[in-house]
Amino acid sequence: MANKPQKRKPGNNNKRGNNNNRSRQNNRGNQNYTPRNRVEYPKEITYSGPLTVGQLAELMKRNSSEIIKFLFMMGNMSTINTTLSDEDIELICMQFNVTPNKEVVIDEDDIEEQISNREFKDEDLKPRPPVVTIMGHVDHGKTTLLDTIRNTHVTSGEFGGITQHIGAYQVSLNGRKVTFLDTPGHEAFTAMRARGAQVTDIVVLIVAADDGVMPQTKESIDHARAAGVPIVVAVNKIDKPGANPERVMTELSNEGVMPEEWGGDTVFTQISARSGEGVNDLLEALLLVADMQELRANPDVLASGTVVEAKLDKGRGPVATLLVQQGTLKSGDALVVGTSYGRVRKMTNDRGMEMKKAEPSMPVEIIGLNEVPKAGDVFMVYDSYKKAAEIAQSREEKQIEKERNATSARSLEDMARMISEGDMQEVNVLIKADVQGSAEALKASIEKLDVDTVKCNVIRSTVGTITESDIMLASASNAIIYGFNIRPTAAIRKKAEEEGVEIRLHNIIYKALEELESAMKGLLAPVYEEVVTGQAEVRQTYKVSRIGTIAGCYVTDGVIKRDSHCRLIRDGIVVYTGKLGSLRRFENDVKEVTQGFECGMTIENFNDIKIGDIIEAFEDQEVKNDA
Repeated sequence: MANKPQKRKPGNNNKRGNNNNRSRQNNRGNQNYTPRNRVEYPKEITYSGPLTVGQLAELMKRNSSEIIKFLFMMGNMSTINTTLSDEDIELICMQFNVTPNKEVVIDEDDIEEQISNREFKDEDLKPRPPVVTIMGHVDHGKTTLLDTIRNTHVTSGEFGGITQHIGAYQVSLNGRKVTFLDTPGHEAFTAMRARGAQVTDIVVLIVAADDGVMPQTKESIDHARAAGVPIVVAVNKIDKPGANPERVMTELSNEGVMPEEWGGDTVFTQISARSGEGVNDLLEALLLVADMQELRANPDVLASGTVVEAKLDKGRGPVATLLVQQGTLKSGDALVVGTSYGRVRKMTNDRGMEMKKAEPSMPVEIIGLNEVPKAGDVFMVYDSYKKAAEIAQSREEKQIEKERNATSARSLEDMARMISEGDMQEVNVLIKADVQGSAEALKASIEKLDVDTVKCNVIRSTVGTITESDIMLASASNAIIYGFNIRPTAAIRKKAEEEGVEIRLHNIIYKALEELESAMKGLLAPVYEEVVTGQAEVRQTYKVSRIGTIAGCYVTDGVIKRDSHCRLIRDGIVVYTGKLGSLRRFENDVKEVTQGFECGMTIENFNDIKIGDIIEAFEDQEVKNDA
C-alpha cells in the first residue's frame, strides 16, 4: 500500500521561510549585511574635483537614495545632481564608514599653481642675489637714490620728475649682485607698487627727513607687510635745512616700524641720495639683511618668473621685461607668459647688452612673444615651442570665458545696485596708454573714484594709440577716452568728432584724476584749453651742423604756425614736447603753412627726428569760465 503523503500542519508549512524573513528583518539595519551577490563596500575612496551625489554614490558603491536620505535628515534637500562640498563629502563618508582622500590635481594650464608648488632639494639650491624694491612717497628721492647707486639719471627724462614706469636694474656691490626694482611713487601707482612687493625680498622705505611720513609712505608699509618682506628705512635729505630724522623715526614707530636703536627689528639709515652721503651704509645694511634671509634658488631647472613691464615696439614687436625667479632663462627658450607665448629671440640686460642666459634674480628684456603680456603676469619655460603654444592658447580660451562670465555677473550686480541706489549714475571711461603699467595704474585709480552718486566704470584699458575700434566702442558706450602719453592721428580726431566722442589726453596721471574728479563733482571749469592747430608728416630729414636736424614736412591737417608749441609723435606715442624752432617755405621764413603745402621746420633743443614722424602743433586758448 502506497504511503500517503502527510499533510502539513497549518502554521508549520513555512517554517524555514519564516526564519529567513526574520533573519532579513534583523539584518535590515545592519550596514555590513550583503545578499548572496556580495557587494564589497570600499573602505576608502579617492577623488580630485567636485562630486555630485550620484558620483559619490558610484564611488562608494551605494544607492544615491541612501545619500539623499542622509542629507535630508541633516536638513539639506538634495538630488542626484547636487554638487557636494568637501565638508559634505566628509560627513557622508563618516556616516558610511568610508575614508575620503582628495587628490590635488594641478591643471597643466595653471602655471601659477605649478610655480608655487615647485619643490627642490636642498643640495640643488644655490645663493641668489636679493631683489630690492624702493618705495616711498612721491618726491622723497627714490629715483635719485637709484641714480646715485647706478650713476645714471632717470628723473630728467620723466614728466614732472615723477617715475612713470617700473624699471628693473642689477648692480654690483662689493663683488655681489643686487637687483633693484624702481617703483613709481605717486598714489596712482598703488597697484604697481603692490606688484613690486610681491616679487621682492627686501623693501627700502625712503622717507624725506624734512617731510616725514606721508600717505604713500603708509601704503608702502602695508604692501611690504602684505608681502611678508623685511623693511630697511632710508631717511633721505638729511643735508637739507629743516631735516629732522628723529621726527621720522617717531612717526614710523607710531606706524609699527620700530628702529633697532629703540628695541625694534627695523634697520634705519640716514642718507642724502643727491650727495651720496650714507648710501654705502644703506647698501651694507641691504647685504646684511639679505644674508639673514639665506636667499636661494635652483638655477638648473626650466626658468620661471614675473613680468615687470611690457610694451609694443613697432620695430621689435612685443617687448617684455622679465625677472627670473627660478631656473636659468636662455636665448631660444620657448615660454608661456600669461596668455602669450613665443621663443626668446633676443635677450638684453638693463644696460642694453645682449645676454645668452639669465640666472635667478636677474632682470632682462626679451623679444619674440606673439603679443604683449600684462605687467605682473608669470612666465614659465617649456621643453618645446609646440607645448608652449598649446598651453598659451588654452589659457587664453579660459581667460576669455572667465571675462565673459565676469562681465555678465558684473552687469547684473550693477543693475541691482543702481536700482537700490536710485539716482546712481556711471561715467564710462576707455583708457589708452603707452605702456601696460600706466594703463593698469590709471584704471585702478579711476575705478576708486567715488563722488556722491557718480561712479566710474572702465570699459577698456589697453596699450597703444587710439584706434577707430576704440572710437566706435566709446560711441556705443557713451564713454570718454582718456589717453596717457599717446596722441591720436588727425583722421582719428575727425572720426571722434563725427561720433561725438570726447578724447582727453594727459601725460601725468594725477592731473587726469583731478580733472575727472572735478568733472564728477560738477566743478570742471578750465580757464585754458589746448587746441591742436595742425599736423605735419616728416618726409625727409637734413642734418646741418650749426642748426641741427631740419625736417622736410607735408602739412596733412590744419595749419602750422611758427611760434606754436609742438609734439613729435612716433607710432602714436609722444616722443618729445617742446616748441618749433623755425618754419620755412623754400628760402623764406613764414608765419604759417596750411594743409596741402610743404615746409621745413626745426624743433628747439631736439634733433632725433625721423622720416614718418608726425609733428603736431598746438596752442592754449582761453575759454570762457561759466562757473
